[in-house]
Amino acid sequence: MNDDGTGLLTIGELARATGLTVRTIRYWSDEGVLAPVTRSPGGYRLYDAASVARLELIRTLRELGLGLEDVRRVLAGERTVAEVAATHVAALDAQIRSLKVTRAVLSSVARRDSTAKEMTLMNKLARLSAAERQRIMAEFVAEALQGLDAVDPEVRERLRATTVDLADDPTPEEVDAWVELAEMLQDPDFRAQMRRAMEFNAADGTPGEAPGRSLWFAKRMVDLVAPARAHGVVPESPEAGAVLDELFGDADRGAVLERMAAGFNERLARYRELIALVNRAPAPPHAEDFAWVVAALRARADG
Repeated sequence: MNDDGTGLLTIGELARATGLTVRTIRYWSDEGVLAPVTRSPGGYRLYDAASVARLELIRTLRELGLGLEDVRRVLAGERTVAEVAATHVAALDAQIRSLKVTRAVLSSVARRDSTAKEMTLMNKLARLSAAERQRIMAEFVAEALQGLDAVDPEVRERLRATTVDLADDPTPEEVDAWVELAEMLQDPDFRAQMRRAMEFNAADGTPGEAPGRSLWFAKRMVDLVAPARAHGVVPESPEAGAVLDELFGDADRGAVLERMAAGFNERLARYRELIALVNRAPAPPHAEDFAWVVAALRARADG
């Protein structure tokens, strides 16, 4: 404390009182967040007791990550501590989300031993906004359904309602799933597969019909196949042939196989699985029942 009886503190005394360095206090003073009360005859900055309290507030705000401009506005009364804190929380949340994505991408890269090119693509896809991810899905669906008015309305609406909601804190497995799904959605061969499945669906219906045709068939198939599978009936067995007879009647088995394989092949099954993984949703039901039917049809076509 100065020995002139004013009770004012030099910058060195203020540093010793607060535990901060002279350099830090001088910097904050130069930036206008801790103006000296006055100066000594020799030109040295002098501070009062209120400066100590102000300095403690500055230190707290800085430790919480606030920039000097926000600190200055709080000290000037232009914004409240609560307002600045709320803004800073939002910024921190965005930073935390970004760090979580970064961690997931790096974990995935390390696990997969990815190349630099693969890592760049993975990082780019993982950081797409929700709107950008949905745009990729919407373009895929629009191409699959274009001009096919007779597609079962239930199927059409389910396809159009498909979302890809990658979490703000994705796991490496979810990042992997989204990257694989995004690549699949842009793969011309897979786009052609989905289009072919929709064309087969449309061929079975008429424009404007009530929804549910495909849902009815799926339910009937599960009702017949699930008990058979539960009893150990394998696709190649005579018992499987009886299930196919009940399900398809006297329809040409080759044509039925072509349609079933278009809608329930391995890649489409993987597509549905990936969407569930990205959305943290349950695995698609009855995939094994559909695969069993295709296997049973194929066994007879090969035989």
